[in-house]
Amino acid sequence: MFSADEASRGLGIELVEHGAGRAVVRMTVTPAMVNGHRIAHGGFLFLLADTAFACACNSHGPVTVAAGADIVFVTPAREGDVLVAFAEERARYGRSGIYDVSVRRGDEVIAEFRGRSRSVRDDGGARDDGGSRPARDDTARETPGTTTKESR
Repeated sequence: MFSADEASRGLGIELVEHGAGRAVVRMTVTPAMVNGHRIAHGGFLFLLADTAFACACNSHGPVTVAAGADIVFVTPAREGDVLVAFAEERARYGRSGIYDVSVRRGDEVIAEFRGRSRSVRDDGGARDDGGSRPARDDTARETPGTTTKESR
């Protein structure tokens, strides 16, 4: 899954280690990742944590996606900081799971993330093959003897 993740790899995120229900990823904050306050933009921190989460929750085999996630920013990261995100599974039940991710600079906590996952059934849901679903037919259906805006 990570090898096909163009967004994460394009930002220089590296998969350091992974196993059943866990993953560790690393990223260096670049000049393009800092905001007007000269600190790392929260969206990049979220993306780093989300990547670790994705690797951990997909470690069991079935295609798994995020059902939701929250992040708490503890202290700012700055350009040049090397950040490491540690993801750990907390619970799996049915097709759902809960994962915690700690983003650190050395021993210092930068952010804490909690992700909720959902495995996708083979018969529907998100597609992992890049395909698209047929477009929904939203055209008006006319009942005989009625006049619609389109038939005028």
